[in-house]
Formats: sequence, C-alpha cells, structure tokens
Amino acid sequence: MSLVLDPAAQDLLFREARTANTFTDEPVTEEQVQAIYDLVKYGPTAFNQTPLRITLVRSAEARERLVQHMAEGNRAKTATAPLVAILSADNEFHEELPALFPAFPQAKDVLFAERPAREGSAALNAALQAAYFIVGVRAAGLAAGPMTGFDFEGVRKEFLDDDHTPLMVVNIGKPGPDAWYPRSPRLAYDDVVTTV
Repeated sequence: MSLVLDPAAQDLLFREARTANTFTDEPVTEEQVQAIYDLVKYGPTAFNQTPLRITLVRSAEARERLVQHMAEGNRAKTATAPLVAILSADNEFHEELPALFPAFPQAKDVLFAERPAREGSAALNAALQAAYFIVGVRAAGLAAGPMTGFDFEGVRKEFLDDDHTPLMVVNIGKPGPDAWYPRSPRLAYDDVVTTV
C-alpha cells in the first residue's frame, strides 16, 4: 500500500530533511512559530499530558548566555541561527491534567502524585513532542538543527527551573550555504521489523 501523503510532502518532512548546520539570516517570525505549534500540538501523548515546554531564545543577551553552555562544535551554529528553541519537559505537567484529560481527571493524583513517575512520563512524552516539533518546523519550510551537545544542568539553571528538564536545543531557520552533511545510512526494513 502506498502512502497517502503527497510525495513532495514526504520529501519535505522526511527524505530530503536533515539536520541543518548553517542558516541564512532571514528571521523566523512569531507567526511562524505559532503556526508550527498550532499544527504539532495535536500529536498524541499519554493521557494528553503534553509536557513539552518551549523557550525561544531571541535576544542577543540570551543567545550569548546559551552559547556558553553549548559544546564547542555547536557554538557557532547556535550563535548564528535566526532562532533557537530550548525544548524541555515540564515535570509538573500533572497540574494541567484535569483540564487536558477530562475523561480521567483524577489521573493527576492517582497516577502522577509522585515526582519520579512524573519525571519518567514527562521525559518520554516530551521527547515525542520534540519529534513532532522538528517535523512541524520542516512543514513550515524551515530547517531544524536539533542538538543534545550542551551542558544540561547549565542550561537548566540559566533558562529553566527545578521543575523543567532540558531535552534538546533546536536551531531554526532557512538553510544556509553547505547546510547539510551527506546523508548517513539507515537500517533496512528487515533489520528493524520483526513479525511474531
């Protein structure tokens, strides 16, 4: 069975999309970010918990503070990307559950009363949302440069609080010159899928 999604959209979102390492100086607008969020907010999470939180780094002062926490190889591209987003997991997501999951409003207290349960669930579900976010950036015709090469504790202290766990930093913008490394190999279907 073939895919329903148009082949050009398949290429935009997956086949031709790669992590961008350089960007043009064309700004990423608030309207573009809002459109991305309005699309990807529908991605599924357990109990509709939606624990992903997005911190947009726009000011020069905030950018300088962030670059100090990036791994050496990620500093230049983070310093020059039109927009940088810090994606984090909100470990207090359960406070929103009565509104977000009205079918089982007591889930807040029954399933997520303990912090370790929340942290594990927030990490998994926010990571799912981070993947949706990257695909949404691509759907907006922009390139994403997701990175985990940074001082997690330093970024948390600098930009977040004890209730938020950083997951990744994503550079966002129109791809610049020599933005892409060559496509790396992928595993074959038979190497990944097992039927039992």
